[in-house]
Amino acid sequence: MVIPTRYGSRGFDDRRRRPPPRCRHRERNRKATKQKTPRINRLTNGEPRAELIAAGLACMARGGIQEFTVDRICAEAGVSRGLITHHFGSMNALLAAVYARMYDESTKVTRTVVPGETRLAALLDAFFAPEVFNRQSFNIWLTLWGQVTLNDDLRGEHAAQYSVFVRDVAGAIGEAADRNGRSVDAALLARTLISLVDGLGIQHCIDPDSMPVEVARSACRTLLEPHLGMF
Repeated sequence: MVIPTRYGSRGFDDRRRRPPPRCRHRERNRKATKQKTPRINRLTNGEPRAELIAAGLACMARGGIQEFTVDRICAEAGVSRGLITHHFGSMNALLAAVYARMYDESTKVTRTVVPGETRLAALLDAFFAPEVFNRQSFNIWLTLWGQVTLNDDLRGEHAAQYSVFVRDVAGAIGEAADRNGRSVDAALLARTLISLVDGLGIQHCIDPDSMPVEVARSACRTLLEPHLGMF
């Protein structure tokens, strides 16, 4: 006579094998980890470069070149680290692109001439427009200028952008000189004017009360009018 047991008549456990119960603590940890993982914004095809440049500018405005790192920029833009290499090839190339963006933003207002104004007068107004002549902009410029002598990519970008800017300012100076029958070295006067504006901007960045916008604009006219007459 076979006595039934929990192992069955053949002496082994014939119950269905069940998976071990899940560890509730491990499951909770897994869910918590999943919730903490940041969402990576892959960006659309048309915007990655612009978004990374904007993020680089934001980081630089906040903390200078020390903030201009892969981790900080990607965190600011909400993208994965590999996108900088994919779209720019290197951090130096991204830095050059940031420099080009600053030049474009700074000179965009100089390309707009108000009807009734001479081109040179419009340029002076644009140099001291609030969106250009402000502490945040000059904080970024000071950071970029400090890197020009150290970075070949940035030095090349500066040379290209600066030559175009000098040519445009010299053109406006030449027009004013011709109108008043004056003979001047327009390119030299343009470089001097640009240097003066940059220096005034640095002082405004350090202490706005010591260099108000109206005083800075007047200083530029003091430089130009002996050479060009009224404009």
